[in-house]
Amino acid sequence: MSTSPSSPAPAPRTLGAASPLTVSALGLGCMGMSEFYGTADEDEAVQTIHRALDLGVTFLDTADMYGPFTNERLVGRAVASSGTPRDQVVVATKFGNERAADGTRLGINGTPDYVRSACDASLERLGVDHLDLYYQHRVDPDVPIEDTVGAMAGLVEAGKVRHLGLSEASAATIRRAHAVHPITALQTEYSLFTRDLEAEILPTLRELGIGLVPYSPLGRGLLTGAIGKGSLERGDSRTTAYFPRLNGEGLEANLVLVDRVREIAGRLGCTPGQLALAWVLAQGDDVAPIPGTKRVRYLEENVGATAVELTPDDLAALEEAVPPDAVVGDRYGDMSSIDA
Repeated sequence: MSTSPSSPAPAPRTLGAASPLTVSALGLGCMGMSEFYGTADEDEAVQTIHRALDLGVTFLDTADMYGPFTNERLVGRAVASSGTPRDQVVVATKFGNERAADGTRLGINGTPDYVRSACDASLERLGVDHLDLYYQHRVDPDVPIEDTVGAMAGLVEAGKVRHLGLSEASAATIRRAHAVHPITALQTEYSLFTRDLEAEILPTLRELGIGLVPYSPLGRGLLTGAIGKGSLERGDSRTTAYFPRLNGEGLEANLVLVDRVREIAGRLGCTPGQLALAWVLAQGDDVAPIPGTKRVRYLEENVGATAVELTPDDLAALEEAVPPDAVVGDRYGDMSSIDA
């Protein structure tokens, strides 16, 4: 089995039926290039984005709150200097997790005026004349989703945005939003370690013809097999209580599951991370995961996952190795911002 990044790129995937958007099967989450996951290195981050585009990973994900604000500028500079035509890159960003310039969190904001001003600011930072996919990062419990999506629809009419998305929205909210304007994609956490959306949200997406963009498809790096006790650098947010699965008893229990994934990966001739990504990719042609990395070598390893073909027996072995209820710890220490 070849897991080389030089293998032919997999067929692109289509998100959304009523408002279809074609994206690369594997995207690139850019958040960690600027914040949260340890020391940032902008030069290497730009090289990573350039290499991604060279390998056909043309679906780039950012948000205004990453940095804050600096990640959009980084992505914009990298795309502009890549030599890849703008119309061959899908730029996705988000609004709604409002932060001040000093990083202070101001709360969730889904008011129509904020939607419009946030979009204009993102366009300027990215240096583009339109956003290919614009997500509400978190649902504002104090603003009817109809008002927020109505304002987002206005951005489509103005030509500033091509497609609309939601992030971490419940099935009921997705239905209400989709009734206002077609929703192309839902971005939410999904991996071998996070499967709660399979009960209600995923069936709703498929009923409505909405694509799924899984973030943290590697369980915030845990499923790569590279994280152990004390392995993360100081300043990495994953070392805090905000991520119970990566700390204390949660980490100890979950590393046992990672060892099971590692064993299966060894039999298949790939890395644990490639196997975990291949599992996500195998969940449907309407699924386009966005594993994040800030280093070329990890990007190339992730791209190798597209060459891993899993048989029904392989998928069954993974289901047995990592039952949905076996993971220890909530995915966030504070789930209050997740729409329920």
